[in-house]
Amino acid sequence: MTGMVDDSEAERHRAKMAKRKAVQDAEVAEKTIEKGLLIVHTGSGKGKSTAAFGLALRMLGRRHRVGVIQFVKGAWHSAERDALAAFGDQVSWHTMGEGFTWETQDLKRDIAAAEGAWAKAIELMADPTFGLVILDELNIALRYAYLDLARVVATLKARRPSLHVVVTGRNAKPALMEAADLVTEMTLVKHHFAVGVKAQPGIEF
Repeated sequence: MTGMVDDSEAERHRAKMAKRKAVQDAEVAEKTIEKGLLIVHTGSGKGKSTAAFGLALRMLGRRHRVGVIQFVKGAWHSAERDALAAFGDQVSWHTMGEGFTWETQDLKRDIAAAEGAWAKAIELMADPTFGLVILDELNIALRYAYLDLARVVATLKARRPSLHVVVTGRNAKPALMEAADLVTEMTLVKHHFAVGVKAQPGIEF
């Protein structure tokens, strides 16, 4: 909308927005449940871990403790880790992976790393001082069957009621998505990597 708005047009807009506000307010008032959420970020598009760390900042702003377990990205230095280090012991960060499976080329080592990461995840999820635990790239570990899917899903479903958990990574398993409260699929529309732009500090890591 451009140009001058006359009084009748402004009044129609005001009345329309008043009706919309009433509908929105009524819908919000109906929502009364408060619980810890199991959130899954998956899909082929960029931004799954980035979204999880954005949520971490929101939780930290609310004075909650945040735990981070990285299942795969051990070979990459994470700038997010450096940034969140400013919050001291309000953040507990554990990089447990050794890189992608095509880098390690050692199935037994990959499974052992995933089991170690999962054990640390169980430890953090059991700690009542944490409000959010991020299981970064857990979906990759489940995709390659480094961990037992049924055991992981059962443990996530049985977590303490107030704990929020975010799971990231491509190819989320249907059983995990079924158990989740919120699933977001990042869709790849266009990516600079396809035309030769390399991974850059501050954007990819």
